[in-house]
Amino acid sequence: MTHPADLIFTGGDIYTLTPDSAVDTVTDGRPDNPDGEAIAIRDGDVIAVNTAEQVSMLEGVETETIDLNGATILPGFIDAHTHMDMLGRREYEADLGGATGVDDCVERLRKRRDETDEGWILGFGYDESEWDDGNVYLDRNALDDVSTDRPVVAVREDMHTASANSVVLETYGNALPSENVQTEDGEPTGVLVENAVEFLFEEFTPSDERLREYLLVAQRVANQRGVTGVHDMIRRSNAPRIYRDLDIAGELTLRVRLNYWTDHLDAVLETGLRTNHGSEWVRTGAIKSFTDGSIGGRTAKLTEPYADAPEGRTENNSDNRGEWVVEPEEFRSLIERADDAGLQCTAHAIGDEAIELVLDTYEGTDGDGSRHRIEHAEVLTDELVDRLADSDVVVSMQPNFLKWAREDGLYSARLGDQRRVDSNQFGTLHDRGATLAFGSDCMPLDPLFGIDQVVNGPTPEQSLSVTAALRAYTSGAAHAGFDEKRLGQLSPGYCADLVVLSESPWESDSIADIDVKMTVVGGDVVFDDCANTE
Repeated sequence: MTHPADLIFTGGDIYTLTPDSAVDTVTDGRPDNPDGEAIAIRDGDVIAVNTAEQVSMLEGVETETIDLNGATILPGFIDAHTHMDMLGRREYEADLGGATGVDDCVERLRKRRDETDEGWILGFGYDESEWDDGNVYLDRNALDDVSTDRPVVAVREDMHTASANSVVLETYGNALPSENVQTEDGEPTGVLVENAVEFLFEEFTPSDERLREYLLVAQRVANQRGVTGVHDMIRRSNAPRIYRDLDIAGELTLRVRLNYWTDHLDAVLETGLRTNHGSEWVRTGAIKSFTDGSIGGRTAKLTEPYADAPEGRTENNSDNRGEWVVEPEEFRSLIERADDAGLQCTAHAIGDEAIELVLDTYEGTDGDGSRHRIEHAEVLTDELVDRLADSDVVVSMQPNFLKWAREDGLYSARLGDQRRVDSNQFGTLHDRGATLAFGSDCMPLDPLFGIDQVVNGPTPEQSLSVTAALRAYTSGAAHAGFDEKRLGQLSPGYCADLVVLSESPWESDSIADIDVKMTVVGGDVVFDDCANTE
């Protein structure tokens, strides 16, 4: 006897994104037919996708049936590279995302100052490349206008650059690595990069209680944007323990894969953790390392100099080609230790010289089948594209970064036009057979925004079809986390993790503006906006 479903969605267009999904039979770039119009869920898993009539046969006395009213159902999005604590900080502290300039940032920080009585005044997420008043960093003078007696720090969206007021510089100046402190006429401007930023992060490390609040706020935002799973990059943090406490307490509404930074490596090895250890909700992922920095901070490691260089300031590198955040010899040693222990490895590498280092190092490991990953892989050459396509390395990329790769954007200024159009070659990598997994890096955490960016990429080489972009954010991300047999598609036996969209992304004129109407994780509705019909 067939047991009835717990939950049935009916009356919509369901795309399973399985290897034989209807999305692979398209006319004018759009699927000819959906894979079904109803989906049945029992005990947290998908049990059927079919016509409404067929699925209705699984309806029982206690089955909840939800009419989709023509909405679109897809597998839930899996963000393969994110920082949940940073997302929570932006929601909890001063959110500088979308600020129009220095004055706007200062005003938001002042508001946060007035909401708190003492301690650090923190803001996160500014992007000076989009400001109305030009490509100018926040400096100490601007932040002194927020407070002259409390420490003020504003962190750029990429988290590789931060701005600090005079209180911070006077309190911690001697402890900050001088090579990462920008100066003008011998005096610190208040702009910090890389290890100087990391130093400050340690100084305002949140308490366990505050970090728990950050993670719960971030979880809510992720669910609102259709995200059902994240690969969280954990560094110098008690987040793994807090995630597991939330799991035990039944408070998680998304699946978390913990990619431990190398500062956790000794603890991971000593406790015997291995990739894929864990529960249905929290699992051990990869060991993650840096190589280089960011394009915005001019610290991504390039083989050729940056196209622009500030005048009158002390540069971090005399040849203006970026810097190693982790020196190559140390990087190779860390990867060798993790690989020898049977752990998946992943490495931040943005510049072409950094990407080459990562590929050289992976090719020298014994971890055949470990699905080692490279994060970002932005500044590409033909040779690097060939190597990535011919390897089994997972290329974990962020399509939302294309907002900087458009004509007259940040990358045009930093890299020059040729390297701008050679960067972020999603289309070329996909066509060559590279394994793509998409994430946001919280810039912003919004899969539909990222998909819109890459579907409408600046060049064909930087663009993907809607179907390919969706797969990179679902089954591709699942594969990157060894979850391809339980996540990333809507098939019987797979976890019932799904997102309900107000319209089809194949039919939309603006994918970024599609509304997430509902998010379901393990058969439980964790976000519901269906009552909002505007």
